[in-house]
Amino acid sequence: MAKEIVSSSFRDPSGFVYFKNGTLYRQINLSYAKDYDRLMNSGLYRKLTDIDYLIKHEEVKLADEIPGPAYKVIKPEVVPFVSYPYEWSFSQLKDAALLTLKIQKIALEHQMSLKDASAYNVFFVKGRPILIDTLSFEIYEENKPWIAYRQFCQHFLASLSLMAKVDLRFGSLSAEYLDGLPLDLASHLLPFKTKFSLGLASHIHLHAFDQVRYANKKPAKKNYRLSRNQLMGIINNLEATIKNLKIRSQKTTWGNYYLETNYTAVAKKEKAKIIKAWIKKIAPKTVWDVGANDGTFSRIASEMKISTVATDFDPLAIESAYLQAKERDDQLILPLVIDITNPSPAIGWANEERLSFLERAHFDLTLCLALIHHLVIANNLPLSHIAETLQAHTKYLIIEFVPKNDSNTRRLLAHRKNIFSGYTQKNFEKEFSQFFELQKRERIRQSLRTLYLMKNKRN
Repeated sequence: MAKEIVSSSFRDPSGFVYFKNGTLYRQINLSYAKDYDRLMNSGLYRKLTDIDYLIKHEEVKLADEIPGPAYKVIKPEVVPFVSYPYEWSFSQLKDAALLTLKIQKIALEHQMSLKDASAYNVFFVKGRPILIDTLSFEIYEENKPWIAYRQFCQHFLASLSLMAKVDLRFGSLSAEYLDGLPLDLASHLLPFKTKFSLGLASHIHLHAFDQVRYANKKPAKKNYRLSRNQLMGIINNLEATIKNLKIRSQKTTWGNYYLETNYTAVAKKEKAKIIKAWIKKIAPKTVWDVGANDGTFSRIASEMKISTVATDFDPLAIESAYLQAKERDDQLILPLVIDITNPSPAIGWANEERLSFLERAHFDLTLCLALIHHLVIANNLPLSHIAETLQAHTKYLIIEFVPKNDSNTRRLLAHRKNIFSGYTQKNFEKEFSQFFELQKRERIRQSLRTLYLMKNKRN
C-alpha cells in the first residue's frame, strides 16, 4: 500500500507525516539529522516526554521503503482527536502558549531552541496541551535571535490579546490567517491604552511598527546579537504578559444557559439519569456532545471514562467547560468552539492543510440535547437535513425533542413568524426514522421534553 502523506506536513523541509496500512509515521529527512540526534542524545526528548510536554515516538526500521533524502522513520503516538487553535477557548490557547514558552526554556537548557512556534504544532491530549511536532527543534547558536519569536507573537499573543482586550470571538479570526494574525492588524484593533502596557507595547505595537517600517527595505548588513540572558528575558516577559491576560466580564448568548434554564431540579436530575443509563447500555468509546454549553452533560460521559468532544458555538460556554475540566483534572473531555450550523471548514493549501470539523467527526454516540428547536426555529434547518447530517457522523444518537409549547421554544418564536408547521413531535419522529432506528423514548419528568435513543440505520 502506498504512503498517504498527511496534507498538513508537506511544507516542512525537515520531514513529513504519513499513513501506511493505517499506521501513522513521520519521516525525518537527512537535512534534519544533526538536530534530531541532538534532540535524542541531549536528554531533551526524554525530559519533555517524561513531563508530557512532547508527544512520544519510537524509531522503526523501514529503511527499504525510505526514499534517498530520508534519515530515519519514527512512529509517534496517535492523538485521539485533532483540533485547531481557532476552535479553542481563550484558556486553551493561553495554556498552549505558555506550554510553548516552557518548552523553549527547557530546550535552551539542552543547547537547543524552537525553530517553529506555530499554534498548529500543539494538540490537546488528556485535557492538556502537548507539542506534537518532533522536528520543531534546532541546535542553539549563541548570540542568535530566536527565529520563532515573530511566529509566536502572531500565533499566540495577537489572538490572546484581542480575545482579552476586545472580544472573545476574535479567537476564530485565526482561521483566516494560517500563518498567524498580522501584528499590524492586531495593533490596529487593540485599544489605545494597550500601547502603555509594557508587554503588549513591545511584542505587539512596536513589533508591528518595525515590521511595517522595514517591510520594503533591504536588511542592514550587521549581525544582530542576542545573548542567552537577553533571550531568556524576552521569553520571561512574554510569559508574564500572557499570564496577565484575562478575559473581561462578557455576556454571550448562551454562556449562562444552565443558570437560566427552565429545568426544575427534578427534571435536570431525571434527564441526567436517563442519559447515563443509555450510555451505559451502548458502551461507546467516543462521544460528541453537540451544543454542549458548559459541558454539564458531556461530563456524564467523560466521568464514565469515555473520550468526549464537547462543542458549542458560544466561546464563553466553552471557556467554562474547559476551566471546569481543568479543575476536575478531567482528561477525557475536549471542549471546542464549533458552530454546528457553520462548522470549521477545510482550509489551507488546496483546502487540505486543515481538515474540516466534520471530516474529523466520527463518533460512536452523539448527544443532541436542548438543541433541535434552535436548529429548526432559529436557523431554519429542516428536520430531514439535521437527521441526515447526524447520521453521517455517529452510530448512536441521544436527542432531546423540545416542543413548541416549551418556554424556551416560545422565547425563540416571540420575535419570529411561526412558519414552522412541520415542527411537531410526530413529524420529528417521522423524519428521523428515515435515518435512525428508534430504540427508546422517555419523557423527562416535570418538563415537556422527550429524550430519544436512536441507532444509525447504516450500522
